[in-house]
Amino acid sequence: MNVTTAHLTDGCVRTGVEVRCAPAGTVAITPGSRFSGRALPVRHSGSVDVFLEVLERAQPGDVLVIDNEGRLDEACVGDLMVLEAAGAGLAGIVIWGLHRDTAEIREIGLPVFSLGSMPTGPLRVDPRASDALDAATIGQWTISRDDHVFADDDGVIFVPSAAVDGVVAAAEAIRDTEYAQADRSRAGQSLRAQLQFARYLERRAQEPSLTLRQHLAEIGGAIEV
Repeated sequence: MNVTTAHLTDGCVRTGVEVRCAPAGTVAITPGSRFSGRALPVRHSGSVDVFLEVLERAQPGDVLVIDNEGRLDEACVGDLMVLEAAGAGLAGIVIWGLHRDTAEIREIGLPVFSLGSMPTGPLRVDPRASDALDAATIGQWTISRDDHVFADDDGVIFVPSAAVDGVVAAAEAIRDTEYAQADRSRAGQSLRAQLQFARYLERRAQEPSLTLRQHLAEIGGAIEV
């Protein structure tokens, strides 16, 4: 990853790709973790065998995306499964749910993102979904093998694989523009001056429908938030 998830969300907006992020609170067990890779989705129903089975399909660099329905009453992944994923060459794990064995997972070093930790594992075995090895629901989004996963300290974003090149290119352009703006700000030129904000206010007074996004597009500026 040479762009952040924040740049990627802006790249999605710039290219008309729907922004799909994991719910707020999906964070790295080890701060500073970051990865990208093709999604390897799986739905958990209380038994570890579904994880072992989906890893039979894994390719090096994949990201295991686990749907545990956002449950906060059990952990569905521990150190043994993280070791197994690392041994399969995965780039990381995203869990819509909880993990356990935090210290051991940090020692293993494979990046894991989850909603938090809890000592207890599953105390139930539910019927397995028919698409347990084909899709994972993360918040409001359904993730499949046709998706790419990016994760860093700001969270997790899912981008359709077919759109990745365009989104990344747009994200890189936004990154470069914003870094240049930050350098000028540090040198003493305010962001308002760089973005010709006074001019924008004058124009908006004459054209009430004018948005800041439109103004920035015309002058080549960037500030998505």
